[in-house]
Amino acid sequence: MSDKIILHASDLDGFLTEWDRNALEEIEAMYSSAMKISSEMERASGDERKAKEDELTAVSKAIGYRLENITRQVKSIHVYSFESPREQHGEASRIIAKLRNPATGHEEFLYYIQRAYEILFSHVFADACLNRKRSIIMKTPVDYPCQNYAVHRIPDVDELVHSTVMCVMLRGALLPSMIISKEIEDYSSDGFITPFALFRIKRDESKAESNMNYVLDLGRSFFDLSLLDGKDLVFADPMNATGGSLVTIVKYLKDNGIKPRSIKFINVISALKGALRISRAIPEAKVYTLWMDPMLNDKAYILPGLGDAGDRLNGVDHGSEGRNMIQLIADYGESVVNLYRNQVKEIEKTVLH
Repeated sequence: MSDKIILHASDLDGFLTEWDRNALEEIEAMYSSAMKISSEMERASGDERKAKEDELTAVSKAIGYRLENITRQVKSIHVYSFESPREQHGEASRIIAKLRNPATGHEEFLYYIQRAYEILFSHVFADACLNRKRSIIMKTPVDYPCQNYAVHRIPDVDELVHSTVMCVMLRGALLPSMIISKEIEDYSSDGFITPFALFRIKRDESKAESNMNYVLDLGRSFFDLSLLDGKDLVFADPMNATGGSLVTIVKYLKDNGIKPRSIKFINVISALKGALRISRAIPEAKVYTLWMDPMLNDKAYILPGLGDAGDRLNGVDHGSEGRNMIQLIADYGESVVNLYRNQVKEIEKTVLH
């Protein structure tokens, strides 16, 4: 039996409905006009550039409204910037703008990824428990005139998280998975540390989006199938471009008799096509994203996107093989490793055992 599981782009597109294809064509046409304006803006200056910026703003606003309308008709797709109160949209927009900026360096990029996933955790888990809270009584450093204690009421997420397994789609997904696991630890009443399942999957970058292959390397993955059955599987990946990696992994699990209790895919940015593919290929999965981008280019990169999130989070790998899991964690540095020390221990146990 081969230790490589391969899914083709044509398999993914086979899940799309006629309504999906029409929606994608409409959005791609709208974004094509935005790209034309962007190209003209690059060559313009002064009043002409200001006019083009106003034109681009108007088109982008129209795209946003249309994306909101489309995604609201697909119950498994949840976009924070469409579902949260309007007063909170500015924070999400600011975070995405910083992540998009090529001038945002590694440490700042990591900070804004952390901020994004803290917001997403609240949207996915804590907001569902606003009517069910528990008290934290915290001893403070102030002991005069007596020892002080503070009482805090927080959402009781235990029911939602105690069967969670963090499923890591290497490699850009490693740190986001650790962030979500840390949030679960901090919110749960017993400091629950999620188990981890580590999947080595990559897409064939020599191919175009239309004929892409997604390759799951079982020989370099670390997971116990028996621990995944009946569990709440959470996948956290900064970018959902095509949806191919998630569909490949979930299809493999189902083919081996695994029946998850739930599947959640949590992204900072998702392309409309990737979200639609997942919602059709895995009907029980829910896609949560901070921001929805309109389309993919022919290399399967999100537009307007933010580049390669894995490289910007982890640095560029040299050579065809790339760093293994332990090397990647070591390269995060002492401050990150100490912050997520319980998650690091769990990952090391998964890899080494």
